[in-house]
Amino acid sequence: MRDVEMTAIADDGLSLAGTLTLPAGPGPHPAVLLLNGSGRLDRDANTGRLRMELGPPLAAALAKEGIATLRYDRRGVGATSGDWRATGFADNRNDAAAALRALAGRPEIRADAIGVVGHSEGAVHAMTLGAHPQVAAVVLLAGFARLGEDAMRWQAGMLARDLPAPVRPLLPVLRALAARQLARIKATSTDVARVAGAPVNARWLRELFVHDPRPALANIQVPVLAITGGKDVQVDAADLDEIRKLVPGEVEVHRIPDLTHVLRRDPGRPSVRSYRRLLRAPVDADLLTQVAGWLARRLRPQGGPMPLNSENTVSARLLPKE
Repeated sequence: MRDVEMTAIADDGLSLAGTLTLPAGPGPHPAVLLLNGSGRLDRDANTGRLRMELGPPLAAALAKEGIATLRYDRRGVGATSGDWRATGFADNRNDAAAALRALAGRPEIRADAIGVVGHSEGAVHAMTLGAHPQVAAVVLLAGFARLGEDAMRWQAGMLARDLPAPVRPLLPVLRALAARQLARIKATSTDVARVAGAPVNARWLRELFVHDPRPALANIQVPVLAITGGKDVQVDAADLDEIRKLVPGEVEVHRIPDLTHVLRRDPGRPSVRSYRRLLRAPVDADLLTQVAGWLARRLRPQGGPMPLNSENTVSARLLPKE
């Protein structure tokens, strides 16, 4: 396995800096494009002191299966120039498509065997790329299947339940304040706006609120694996049922008990306040094995089917497509 620095040229000419991890042996190789969640995330899904470190272990797991991986820094993060706060939700989607084109154009890569793995916001963009002719498989980790504003409201409700006990009597006041801030963001027309004195990515939020991923899911014609944790407090695992219904072809969905939004397991009460503790542990190994094995069976068909390791999915509940 070796890492190669590469760039993808966005529609506006911006260079998206990334890492292409190549497996051992001669190419061309099947490959995967990794799309991370929202916020000021670098190619490995790290931001500040919250280091998710999704890129390296996923790339290593895929390399063992003979699959390459591309991951890249978002605008204004790491080695990619720009202003992440002024970047829209649609910009992120377009950049993902540009990275896909760049990956398919590499001589080390089989352009007919490219998958997309998306986490959180990245999963929503992966749904759109699922209809792209260069995509052969899609993996959705904690992806929602409802209007963006509805997904954000569900998340806000879960976070409100997690407030410390002394703060809970203030919930009605906090909800009213949040409603006013939401209305203020919707009324903005600039890329960045100040809300409660702090700069926010207003355009990203406006575009997210009106985005509906369901038409994209209905357009996917390639195999789909969707996984959401039973302890996810940012994405409703019930959306797996909607994904299963909407995807017209092969679809496999799993709700994994104790898996959280940061892709670590937590046997205790789910809480975003546990993220710092959880992130001291590596990404769930069984999840990585499950994703890599599933992709290997779809992107390396010439190698024959690979048996599913039941030990890796014993805690997952498969929801069969009707």
